[in-house]
Amino acid sequence: MLLGGAAAATLDIANAIAFWHFQHGTPPAVILQAIAAGLLGPAAFKGGAATAAAGLALHFLIAFGMAAVYWLACRRWPALVARPFRAGLAYGILTWIAMNYVVVPLSRATPQRFIPAWFIDGILAHLILVGLLLAFVARWSARRSAGHQK
Repeated sequence: MLLGGAAAATLDIANAIAFWHFQHGTPPAVILQAIAAGLLGPAAFKGGAATAAAGLALHFLIAFGMAAVYWLACRRWPALVARPFRAGLAYGILTWIAMNYVVVPLSRATPQRFIPAWFIDGILAHLILVGLLLAFVARWSARRSAGHQK
């Protein structure tokens, strides 16, 4: 759970930083402050390194939460471990929907305009860097645990 959450958080934030920096010239600190804005509102953009660090911490906290939910679901439904590709894609879409239609709208972040490239990137990132990654880490972990029990 911790390994999957850390890997998903690291790859997902690296993807966001690369997208926004190379597509729009946005500095990495501003991207992290945008995450902190979900909790702090627009004031996050005036907080410098402290709010950038808070944004990074929030990002990791959310990713660990996603990993924990998947791990708990795997304990209840072993088919998630047995079919990681299908389960991972489904979970990736679920996490994208939850973030974009529940978490962000309920946050203090300012609504952003629709950007088609970011929309596509966001879905692909959640499918691959969150859903599939967590599913295959869960399968690896389950197999590793089964090997230790023998």
